[in-house]
Amino acid sequence: MAITLVNPEGLPEVGAYRQVSIATGSKLVFIAGQVAWDADGATVGEGDLAAQVERCYLNAGTALAAAGATFDDVAKLTVYVVDWTPDKMPLFLEGVARAAARLGGTPVPPGTLIGVAALDVPDHLVEIEATAVID
Repeated sequence: MAITLVNPEGLPEVGAYRQVSIATGSKLVFIAGQVAWDADGATVGEGDLAAQVERCYLNAGTALAAAGATFDDVAKLTVYVVDWTPDKMPLFLEGVARAAARLGGTPVPPGTLIGVAALDVPDHLVEIEATAVID
């Protein structure tokens, strides 16, 4: 495996992700921002943040698989959430947990969550992009 995830001493442990990702592989994989679209381009979970988070992670998993990678190979996630407020965290984590159950593991690479005013389509509440490293 090309990625080692750690929480170094002196930094807080955050349950949703690890603070540092150490990559030793030789191939970088950049996954475009994934939104809550099904294979036909229809929005999944309109108005439901947890459902859209789940779908975004599943779509990212599909994109990673196309490159021969999994979430175990992800060095960094960036998440964009429309009108983010901290009270939305339980719904976000519910979506991550549902995706993890379907993916067979919890994706915990370092991540950045950014609140945004809007995304490409008004019905989209979240977008997730990933960078992976594979051998």
